[in-house]
Order: sequence, then structure tokens, then C-alpha cells
Amino acid sequence: MAEHTLDENNLKALVSLLSDDDKEVLHHVEGQILALGSHIIPFLESEWENNMNPDVQRRIEDLLHTVQFEQVRKKLLAWVKEGGKDIVEGLWIVATYQYPDLEIEKIRQRIEEIYYEAWLELKGDLHPFDQVKVLNSVIFQKLKFSANTKNFHSPSNSMLNVVLEGKKGNPITLCAIYMLVAQKLKLPVYGVNLPNLFILTYKTEETQFYINAFNKGLIFSKSDIDNYIHHLNLTYSPVFYEPCSNIDIIKRVLRNLIVSYEKLGDNHKVREVKEILYAFSDESGEAT
Repeated sequence: MAEHTLDENNLKALVSLLSDDDKEVLHHVEGQILALGSHIIPFLESEWENNMNPDVQRRIEDLLHTVQFEQVRKKLLAWVKEGGKDIVEGLWIVATYQYPDLEIEKIRQRIEEIYYEAWLELKGDLHPFDQVKVLNSVIFQKLKFSANTKNFHSPSNSMLNVVLEGKKGNPITLCAIYMLVAQKLKLPVYGVNLPNLFILTYKTEETQFYINAFNKGLIFSKSDIDNYIHHLNLTYSPVFYEPCSNIDIIKRVLRNLIVSYEKLGDNHKVREVKEILYAFSDESGEAT
């Protein structure tokens, strides 16, 4: 969508037409406002505060959400095109769907704080199991991160900023935090796309085992995954055992969000997140 510009007087005149009850007029006005793109956001926010008409306020809210949604979609597609290298950026973009004013630096700072806590505890030349046990102790005992089993399907579980603040999350956000801290500590820890449960793997040429961040960092083996796959009557796939990409992680976060909004009956957000996921998958060249 090409972005246009208008002076403030014309913008005010355009917004004033949002009080019109004629559907054709409204459709035309909303189209003109949306064509202005993200530049219109501060102006719309100001108009919302200064306008006492509840119908106009509601229409401004809808327009703001539409513009911000488009921003999320564009940013995620750009992130994929650039290779999805920075998982923090991908998770931040997803979170801006619900928290459009969220600053990525606040997320990075919080991850840095957790990393520093773990760095203070981690001694050199530890066995991989012991490295993980130290990280488990810091994240799950000292800092009190835990599984949000009470509100498992809440959309907030997929919002990294909320999980960092409230310290409760779903498997993928807890794994993402754990993985980010581990990798900053130079530990070879990566995400694994296991069906129904996102997990982590500690993998080197000599060693590989698995970590369940949703269960306080429980360590388990390949044979445990074999049993899990057998229990679910699934066909073997190497995907269930090997590290996945950052793009795979974000796609799974989006699928979780879709389920969350379905549980809430929020069909509008279900459609929006599906639109992002489909565009995202087309851009990455992978099936949803």
C-alpha cells in the first residue's frame, strides 16, 4: 500500500467525516486514512484523545488497529526476507501485535539481565549436564520462571514481554528465553519442534540431549522422544529430534496465537494472525 501525506487541516477534516453514518462515505474516508500508512498513527492517537464522540473514537481505534496490524505483517515479512537471524526481533514483532508501543531494547535489556545472573553462577569446564543444571537453577529457582498451566491458552503466553515480566509462559516462550540466555553463555542450545510440546536440545558433535523448559528444565534423552512419538502414534521425522530455525519458532508462536484467539472466540484476531502466518509461510517458502 503506497503511503501518502496530507497537512494537518486536511487530516482533521478527514477525521471529522468519521462521524458520518453513510457507509459509503465512511468506507471512502477510512480508505484514505489507511492509505497514509504508519505516519498517521500519532495524529489518530491525538484525535482519539480530543474527540468526545464515542462512535468516532471506536472508528479511530479500529483504524489504528488496522494500521498497526499492517505494520506487524510488513515487519515480519521483512524479517523473513533478511533470513530471520535475530529471534528477539521476530518475537518482538509478534508482541507488537498486542503491544504496538513496545520497545525492542526493553526486551533485550531483560534478556541481558537474566544472562548476567546466569553468567555469575556458571563456572568454567563444567560437564554439559551440569551447565544446564546451573542454568535451570538460575531461571527456574532463583528467578522463578514457570509454566503457565492455569491460563495455558492465554494470548499473553505468546508475548515475550509479558512472559519476561510475569515469569509465566507456554513451552515456546519459556524455551525462547532459555535458549537466548544459553546462547549468550556460548552454550549450544537450540529449539526443537516436537509435536504438542516445544523443547530444546543441547547439541555438539559429541553430545546431544534434550531439555524441557516447560518442566523446569528437565533433562531427557532421544529414547524418551522415541517413546513420546510412539505414544502419539506418529511417524518418525528427523524434525522431532534436530534444531529448528528461528523462522520455525515464529511460525509456531503464530499458530499458538491462533489457537489462543480461537479459545477466546475472537474471530477477527484469528483471521488477522492467520493472514500473517500464510503470508509469512509463503515468504519463507514453507508450508504452514
